Amino acid sequence: MINRTELGVFIFFFLLVTVVGFVAARWRRGDLNRLDEWGLAGRRFGTVVTWFIIGGDFYTAYTVIAVPALVYGVGAAGFFALPYTIIVYPFVYLTMPRLWAVAKRHGLVTPADFVQSRYGSRGLSLAVAFTGILATMPYIALQLVGIQVVIRAMGVTGAGWLGDLPLIIAFVILALYTYTSGLRAPALISLVKDTMIYIVVIAAVTIIPERLGGYAEIFRLADHALAAKSPPGHLILPPSGFGAYATLAFGSALAAFVYPHTITGILSSSSGHVIKRNAALLPAYTFLLGLIALLGLMALAAGVNPATPNDAVPELFIRMFPAWFVGFCFAAIAIGALVPAAVMSIAAANLFTRNIYCAALRPGCTPTREATMAKLVSLVVKVGALAFVIFLPLKYAIQLQLLGGIWILETFPAIIFGLFTRWLHHRALLIGWIVGMASGTAMMASSGFKSPLYTVHLGEMSFSAYAGVFALALNLLMAVALTPVCKALGIEHREDKTKPEDYNEEAVEAE
Repeated sequence: MINRTELGVFIFFFLLVTVVGFVAARWRRGDLNRLDEWGLAGRRFGTVVTWFIIGGDFYTAYTVIAVPALVYGVGAAGFFALPYTIIVYPFVYLTMPRLWAVAKRHGLVTPADFVQSRYGSRGLSLAVAFTGILATMPYIALQLVGIQVVIRAMGVTGAGWLGDLPLIIAFVILALYTYTSGLRAPALISLVKDTMIYIVVIAAVTIIPERLGGYAEIFRLADHALAAKSPPGHLILPPSGFGAYATLAFGSALAAFVYPHTITGILSSSSGHVIKRNAALLPAYTFLLGLIALLGLMALAAGVNPATPNDAVPELFIRMFPAWFVGFCFAAIAIGALVPAAVMSIAAANLFTRNIYCAALRPGCTPTREATMAKLVSLVVKVGALAFVIFLPLKYAIQLQLLGGIWILETFPAIIFGLFTRWLHHRALLIGWIVGMASGTAMMASSGFKSPLYTVHLGEMSFSAYAGVFALALNLLMAVALTPVCKALGIEHREDKTKPEDYNEEAVEAE
């Protein structure tokens, strides 16, 4: 049954960010008929905006739904997201200013642009672009699932296409303001979105524990509830889960900032110093993520019994908060889906336009044509993600997103190692990518695409770990082993269009 108060508050805030999205086209004006203006907002975002947009596309609506859902289902293992976000920011500090500098100097828009400039290999560049698009599509679909979950929780349902109409309307709004405003729209909306999410989480971690008898009681009740599950969950991670937990955290940290959408946020910054400051400031989101994860334990303690774990947080909010604040919470989650979905679709469009359409299908494409194609492709990407959510079971989107994390990790050697050395041969990197993609997919397939973990058996010993880490290890092994072979066979390095000084952010900023 529809709660009119919840729905009214939800619609108000959704309309508010819609207006903000269209107004963004006039914010920090630029020629939106150029790809670097439409897709990177002219590389002019300062510390505050960069903090919000990176946080906005890194901590998504599905994070607010899925992380507590995982904790609700298995307990301590769901907290792996915390150490991975702690690991990732020193990595950002050391690597991303170099990527920003070389991209700024050479007008690069995508990670595949960098690979092309660094290695001179169209095949390797296409591999990076293809992987980025492939890994991003199901990620966008899962953002729409976040909207779908809260719409359903408000009682907005219907038979056939009527049941999907609210999601379609949200998609159309998202598509229109992304088309007209480019990256400026999610950047401006992220200011609203993150403020709302912080209000929701702070309210949740103060009010809900008070109603449940305090945190000690929450942990006690959650422990009993997890032990009663089949298979049982654990409030404290057992030793048998250490390997999987650690490798999931490590592999996820390596993958996080080779995703096209996070790199898009990095390249839109105004300087390398902005990126370094954000590497120091973004751990505030890790603190927020820890609080979000606790919602899964609160749902267990409250005795919430949802149809699926993804419904645990919405049902907890409905049970604990007045209707007007529930509407506010659901609006925050839905808006939290719009920011990353917009950035992801822009990043995928940039990859296709720059590294497939202009590089392979239409060389010599004009800047205006390039920007127009990117805008059109961003619409196609969203239509694909929407069709995925509407016509295919949710499990396929989840499975493909897990697989996408493994796939995107296979671009790590070409992108990140390339920032520091040109020693690796482009042919060796391409073969390593093929081996990593094939082995990672095979490891996921061995579990029926249900788990990203893979168990290696050595005699009587066995070790379970993140399949992406195993696949990356094979990828690197092939790249390192075959580089001397390529050189011995006389396969020369292709032209490197970058120079050592191009990676110095201070020199680039001084220009």
